[in-house]
Amino acid sequence: AALTMLHSLGVHTLQLLTQAAACFLLLPRFLLTALMLWLLDFLCIRKKVLLMGRVEEEGSPVQEPPPDDPPVCVSDSNRMFTLESLKAVWHGQKLDFFKSAHVGSSAPNPEVIQLDGQKRLRILDYARGKRPLILNFGSCT
Repeated sequence: AALTMLHSLGVHTLQLLTQAAACFLLLPRFLLTALMLWLLDFLCIRKKVLLMGRVEEEGSPVQEPPPDDPPVCVSDSNRMFTLESLKAVWHGQKLDFFKSAHVGSSAPNPEVIQLDGQKRLRILDYARGKRPLILNFGSCT
């Protein structure tokens, strides 16, 4: 029992150290992304303020922007630098860091359960010879 408890403690410690290392490695990427989101908001807001200043100075309506110019549509409800967007960026970067598929390495081979729920196989068990195995994820809605 003591050996099982010691093993469990070791596994939990290893998981904690892995999470801490991931946070340490992801922090620079996350901060750079947060800075980019803040700069995008800042530039859009600055552009909006400058356009409003021109209207007040000239007294005439602003001419239409060229078609390739993105619309200025920054408001309190659609900013990019929000707590929700930062949480999503952090979560996405963490998922990307811990994914099991990496370029240049073998494909993951997770367990799958057949529709009847009785038989469990691995995805690569369905591969036959040199024929490629195609997984089609789709929806019929």
